[in-house]
Amino acid sequence: MDLVDLSHPLDPERMSIPPGLPQLISCPIATVPKDGFSMHTVSFGSHTGTHIDAPSHFIADGKSIDQIPLAALVGVALVLDFTHKGPKEVITWEDLSPYADQMQHGIIVLLHTGWSRYWAKEGKEYFEHPHVEPLAARKLLELGIIVIGLDVPNPDVTGSGDHPFHEIFLGGGGYIVENLTNLEKLKGMKPMVNLLPINIVGSDGAPVRGIAWDEFE
Repeated sequence: MDLVDLSHPLDPERMSIPPGLPQLISCPIATVPKDGFSMHTVSFGSHTGTHIDAPSHFIADGKSIDQIPLAALVGVALVLDFTHKGPKEVITWEDLSPYADQMQHGIIVLLHTGWSRYWAKEGKEYFEHPHVEPLAARKLLELGIIVIGLDVPNPDVTGSGDHPFHEIFLGGGGYIVENLTNLEKLKGMKPMVNLLPINIVGSDGAPVRGIAWDEFE
């Protein structure tokens, strides 16, 4: 079985982290030549790299990472191509609605913008990504979609201070996976995806090692 890696490497030297958020730090505290074994301390924010937002990220009584049902994060994916969208352009419900008949409970919707090409690049391009209008969050939930993934850092406008998509989708019991990559490799597949996070008790988010494979292989 050929697996597609949907996650960016957690590399302290090559990361895109919004200003003001914790940086990834990985420090050796023991080495094989000196100590006979190797060990690192690792420090990062709960929304570092490819990660999932639990409802508690914005909803006071929302589920935390350890309370998300595992089955919700493994399943058939519907990959929608929005690579024609430009910087800060909006993805509307009108853009999504032609695919509504393919959306049903259990389907994981992945929005492919191609923006992962800017990951870890100098400049602000990665944070000037397309975003999704709040109406789309309501409509997706109405169709039974509870997991959406994107190859951008945010379904809302990064840096705006407003989070309407997050608030509606997470408030409706949904889960958001951000900073995906390699979605272009799923073209021509009927992809199955696994987006399980590290099981950090009480956390509002956690890194994901996302993988995809063709259901027909």
